[in-house]
Amino acid sequence: MTIASNTALNFDTPIGSVSNSNGVATNLQDANSATSLENEFISLMVAQIQNQDPLDPLDGTEYVSQLAQFSQVQSTENMASMMKNNMVLLDNMQVLSTAGLVGQTVYVSSSEFDLSDGQQKGKIELQHPSSQVNLMITDEFGQVTPLPLGAHPAGDVDFAIDPDKLGLQPGKYTVSVQVQDGQSKPNLLLAGEVQQVRIPSSGGSAQVNVQGVGSVPFYQITQFGA
Repeated sequence: MTIASNTALNFDTPIGSVSNSNGVATNLQDANSATSLENEFISLMVAQIQNQDPLDPLDGTEYVSQLAQFSQVQSTENMASMMKNNMVLLDNMQVLSTAGLVGQTVYVSSSEFDLSDGQQKGKIELQHPSSQVNLMITDEFGQVTPLPLGAHPAGDVDFAIDPDKLGLQPGKYTVSVQVQDGQSKPNLLLAGEVQQVRIPSSGGSAQVNVQGVGSVPFYQITQFGA
């Protein structure tokens, strides 16, 4: 009678493991997960209780405390997984919402624009009344062209930069606002039609291509609609 040969590896492979094609044991569960550690702890605790000295039993308070800690770790892992799923859901919702912006007019908080086709419109958000409001338009070579807007009360001041009236050539420009002395500079918004929405392959916020303004992150849009 022939007895099948056995190696130490055959007998030492733990329960809950399988061997791959190379004969190396592979755990079915992630050994670092909270669930795996909790199950291992319970197994060790039961084995120690079964083999303890009945005349000198161990204090179970410490085991209960450690078990509660393992449960807390597992709850933290579950919460982190839920937060990750929520982030994926929010990204998908952002994709759907930004895709619907194509062809619509939006306002972007920016001071740079490309004057190549028609007027560049926008508005100024005045926090206080001002006896004078001026737009200072600067081209790529540093030449400044003022655009007086007159006196205005607090609120929104709409403007349009007409290259024909101001004698501006096509190109890139920056714009700033001058108000009466003693006032802080107001917020400047540039308007444009959304031409394209791009989702970065590496993740992050959607990039919106606004006519005249260029590509800006989605969160820089402060107003939808004219």
